[in-house]
Amino acid sequence: MNPLNSIWGTIITGFVVAAVIAIAAVQVGMADSGAIIIWIHSMVGVAWIGLLYYFNFVQVPGLAEAAADEGGPGGAAISKYIAPRALLWFRWAALATWVTGAIFLMERGELVNAFMLGGAGGNSDPVYGLTIGVGAWLGTIMLFNVWILIWPNQKKVLGIVEASAAEIGKGKRIAFLASRTNTMLSVPMLMSMVGAHHGFFL
Repeated sequence: MNPLNSIWGTIITGFVVAAVIAIAAVQVGMADSGAIIIWIHSMVGVAWIGLLYYFNFVQVPGLAEAAADEGGPGGAAISKYIAPRALLWFRWAALATWVTGAIFLMERGELVNAFMLGGAGGNSDPVYGLTIGVGAWLGTIMLFNVWILIWPNQKKVLGIVEASAAEIGKGKRIAFLASRTNTMLSVPMLMSMVGAHHGFFL
Protein backbone atom coordinates (compact mmCIF):
# COMPACT_ATOMS: atom_id res chain seq x y z
CA MET A 1 0.00 0.00 0.00
CA ASN A 2 1.31 3.43 -0.92
CA PRO A 3 1.78 5.55 2.24
CA LEU A 4 1.09 8.68 0.21
CA ASN A 5 -2.55 7.62 -0.14
CA SER A 6 -3.28 8.90 3.39
CA ILE A 7 -2.21 12.04 5.20
CA TRP A 8 -0.93 10.08 8.21
CA GLY A 9 1.01 7.73 5.95
CA THR A 10 2.54 10.77 4.25
CA ILE A 11 3.49 12.40 7.56
CA ILE A 12 4.93 9.19 9.03
CA THR A 13 6.96 8.60 5.86
CA GLY A 14 8.26 12.17 6.10
CA PHE A 15 9.41 11.50 9.67
CA VAL A 16 11.09 8.24 8.60
CA VAL A 17 12.98 10.04 5.82
CA ALA A 18 13.95 12.82 8.26
CA ALA A 19 15.15 10.23 10.81
CA VAL A 20 17.36 8.57 8.17
CA ILE A 21 18.86 11.97 7.28
CA ALA A 22 19.35 12.81 10.98
CA ILE A 23 21.09 9.48 11.66
CA ALA A 24 23.38 10.10 8.70
CA ALA A 25 24.10 13.62 10.01
CA VAL A 26 25.05 12.23 13.43
CA GLN A 27 27.43 9.76 11.75
CA VAL A 28 29.37 12.61 10.15
CA GLY A 29 29.39 14.77 13.30
CA MET A 30 26.61 17.17 12.34
CA ALA A 31 24.60 16.92 15.57
CA ASP A 32 23.40 19.59 17.97
CA SER A 33 21.43 19.20 21.18
CA GLY A 34 18.74 21.67 20.11
CA ALA A 35 18.33 20.42 16.56
CA ILE A 36 15.29 18.22 17.18
CA ILE A 37 13.32 20.85 19.11
CA ILE A 38 14.09 23.59 16.58
CA TRP A 39 13.10 21.21 13.78
CA ILE A 40 9.75 20.52 15.46
CA HIS A 41 9.37 24.25 16.16
CA SER A 42 9.94 24.99 12.48
CA MET A 43 7.51 22.29 11.32
CA VAL A 44 4.62 23.36 13.54
CA GLY A 45 5.45 27.01 12.82
CA VAL A 46 5.12 26.37 9.08
CA ALA A 47 1.74 24.70 9.74
CA TRP A 48 0.57 27.64 11.87
CA ILE A 49 1.65 30.43 9.54
CA GLY A 50 0.65 28.44 6.46
CA LEU A 51 -2.89 28.10 7.80
CA LEU A 52 -2.91 31.77 8.82
CA TYR A 53 -2.03 32.70 5.25
CA TYR A 54 -4.60 30.23 3.88
CA PHE A 55 -7.35 31.88 5.94
CA ASN A 56 -6.34 35.41 4.92
CA PHE A 57 -5.32 34.91 1.30
CA VAL A 58 -7.70 32.10 0.25
CA GLN A 59 -10.64 31.34 2.54
CA VAL A 60 -11.82 34.83 3.54
CA PRO A 61 -11.80 36.22 -0.03
CA GLY A 62 -13.26 32.94 -1.33
CA LEU A 63 -16.16 33.06 1.13
CA ALA A 64 -16.80 36.71 0.23
CA GLU A 65 -16.99 35.78 -3.46
CA ALA A 66 -19.25 32.82 -2.68
CA ALA A 67 -21.61 35.07 -0.68
CA ALA A 68 -21.77 37.58 -3.55
CA ASP A 69 -22.46 34.89 -6.17
CA GLU A 70 -26.26 34.79 -6.45
CA GLY A 71 -27.38 31.31 -7.34
CA GLY A 72 -23.88 29.94 -6.75
CA PRO A 73 -22.98 27.10 -4.39
CA GLY A 74 -22.36 29.43 -1.42
CA GLY A 75 -19.80 28.92 1.31
CA ALA A 76 -21.73 26.51 3.55
CA ALA A 77 -19.50 23.54 2.78
CA ILE A 78 -16.36 25.50 3.67
CA SER A 79 -17.92 26.77 6.90
CA LYS A 80 -19.21 23.33 7.86
CA TYR A 81 -16.41 20.98 6.78
CA ILE A 82 -13.20 22.90 6.07
CA ALA A 83 -13.03 25.81 8.51
CA PRO A 84 -13.47 23.74 11.72
CA ARG A 85 -10.76 21.28 10.66
CA ALA A 86 -8.41 24.06 9.56
CA LEU A 87 -9.00 25.90 12.86
CA LEU A 88 -8.22 22.72 14.81
CA TRP A 89 -4.83 22.39 13.17
CA PHE A 90 -4.31 26.16 13.29
CA ARG A 91 -4.80 26.66 17.02
CA TRP A 92 -2.82 23.59 18.13
CA ALA A 93 0.01 24.38 15.70
CA ALA A 94 0.11 27.89 17.22
CA LEU A 95 0.42 26.50 20.73
CA ALA A 96 2.99 23.87 19.70
CA THR A 97 5.05 26.56 17.94
CA TRP A 98 5.15 28.76 21.03
CA VAL A 99 5.90 25.89 23.43
CA THR A 100 8.69 24.40 21.31
CA GLY A 101 10.21 27.85 20.83
CA ALA A 102 10.15 28.44 24.59
CA ILE A 103 11.71 25.00 25.21
CA PHE A 104 14.49 25.77 22.72
CA LEU A 105 15.24 29.13 24.38
CA MET A 106 15.12 27.56 27.85
CA GLU A 107 17.47 24.77 26.77
CA ARG A 108 19.89 27.41 25.50
CA GLY A 109 19.56 29.53 28.64
CA GLU A 110 18.10 32.38 26.57
CA LEU A 111 14.41 32.41 27.59
CA VAL A 112 14.72 35.27 30.10
CA ASN A 113 17.14 37.15 27.83
CA ALA A 114 14.69 36.87 24.94
CA PHE A 115 11.68 38.10 26.90
CA MET A 116 13.83 40.91 28.36
CA LEU A 117 14.82 41.84 24.77
CA GLY A 118 18.50 41.22 25.38
CA GLY A 119 18.65 42.89 28.78
CA ALA A 120 19.21 39.84 30.97
CA GLY A 121 22.88 40.63 31.53
CA GLY A 122 25.40 38.03 32.67
CA ASN A 123 26.68 35.75 29.92
CA SER A 124 23.63 36.38 27.72
CA ASP A 125 24.14 37.85 24.27
CA PRO A 126 22.19 41.14 24.14
CA VAL A 127 22.00 41.26 20.33
CA TYR A 128 20.70 37.69 20.06
CA GLY A 129 18.29 38.32 22.95
CA LEU A 130 16.91 41.43 21.27
CA THR A 131 16.57 39.77 17.87
CA ILE A 132 14.96 36.54 19.03
CA GLY A 133 13.07 38.42 21.74
CA VAL A 134 11.23 40.64 19.26
CA GLY A 135 10.10 37.47 17.47
CA ALA A 136 9.19 35.77 20.76
CA TRP A 137 7.06 38.69 21.91
CA LEU A 138 5.32 38.97 18.54
CA GLY A 139 4.69 35.21 18.58
CA THR A 140 3.24 35.51 22.09
CA ILE A 141 0.86 38.25 20.97
CA MET A 142 -0.12 36.12 17.99
CA LEU A 143 -0.75 33.08 20.22
CA PHE A 144 -2.96 35.23 22.46
CA ASN A 145 -4.92 36.36 19.41
CA VAL A 146 -5.44 32.76 18.26
CA TRP A 147 -6.71 31.37 21.56
CA ILE A 148 -8.39 34.43 23.14
CA LEU A 149 -9.78 36.32 20.14
CA ILE A 150 -9.92 34.15 17.00
CA TRP A 151 -10.99 30.72 18.26
CA PRO A 152 -13.75 31.76 20.74
CA ASN A 153 -15.28 34.07 18.14
CA GLN A 154 -14.97 31.55 15.30
CA LYS A 155 -16.91 29.06 17.44
CA LYS A 156 -19.80 31.55 17.39
CA VAL A 157 -19.47 32.21 13.66
CA LEU A 158 -19.38 28.50 12.78
CA GLY A 159 -22.27 27.61 15.09
CA ILE A 160 -20.14 25.47 17.39
CA VAL A 161 -21.52 27.51 20.29
CA GLU A 162 -24.88 29.26 20.39
CA ALA A 163 -24.81 32.97 19.67
CA SER A 164 -27.25 35.66 18.62
CA ALA A 165 -27.00 37.32 15.21
CA ALA A 166 -25.45 40.38 16.87
CA GLU A 167 -22.86 38.22 18.67
CA ILE A 168 -22.04 36.41 15.43
CA GLY A 169 -21.59 39.72 13.60
CA LYS A 170 -19.35 41.07 16.35
CA GLY A 171 -17.46 37.75 16.51
CA LYS A 172 -16.78 37.83 12.76
CA ARG A 173 -15.27 41.29 13.03
CA ILE A 174 -13.11 40.48 16.07
CA ALA A 175 -11.83 37.22 14.54
CA PHE A 176 -11.17 38.97 11.22
CA LEU A 177 -9.19 41.82 12.78
CA ALA A 178 -7.21 39.46 15.06
CA SER A 179 -6.37 37.26 12.08
CA ARG A 180 -5.30 40.26 9.99
CA THR A 181 -3.22 41.51 12.92
CA ASN A 182 -1.48 38.13 13.10
CA THR A 183 -0.84 38.18 9.36
CA MET A 184 0.74 41.62 9.69
CA LEU A 185 2.79 40.61 12.75
CA SER A 186 3.99 37.42 11.04
CA VAL A 187 6.20 39.49 8.71
CA PRO A 188 8.45 41.06 11.40
CA MET A 189 8.12 37.93 13.57
CA LEU A 190 9.58 35.73 10.82
CA MET A 191 12.30 38.32 10.13
CA SER A 192 13.31 38.19 13.80
CA MET A 193 13.16 34.41 14.15
CA VAL A 194 15.16 33.72 11.01
CA GLY A 195 17.46 36.68 11.58
CA ALA A 196 18.47 35.53 15.06
CA HIS A 197 20.06 32.43 13.54
CA HIS A 198 21.29 33.93 10.26
CA GLY A 199 23.03 37.21 10.98
CA PHE A 200 20.41 39.05 12.99
CA PHE A 201 17.71 41.31 11.54
CA LEU A 202 19.28 41.87 8.13
